[in-house]
Amino acid sequence: MIFITAKFRVKPEHADRWPEITRAFTEATRGEAGCLWFDWSRSVEDPTEYVLVEAFRDGEAGAAHVGSAHFKAAQQELPPHLVETPRVINTTLDQDDWSQLGEMAVPEGS
Repeated sequence: MIFITAKFRVKPEHADRWPEITRAFTEATRGEAGCLWFDWSRSVEDPTEYVLVEAFRDGEAGAAHVGSAHFKAAQQELPPHLVETPRVINTTLDQDDWSQLGEMAVPEGS
């Protein structure tokens, strides 16, 4: 799978509305056949920073995402709400879902 994490620094006046601003893009991406997940989180330390964690089945699915009409629309619609260009980590992993964090294992029956 292709695993991507990106940090978006949103202008303060748009920070509370970011989930609404990105809703169409998020929903369309989640609807893609090759999208495994596409989840936003807000920093607890910086209310203007959002982190996007996304994964796609493979390179073909990632290319389809970047070539989609909703991605092209987001390229035009989202940057005016941002302080800076988002930072990203993009890697390919030989798995198709989250692994368990064994160091924090929850005993069965808890």
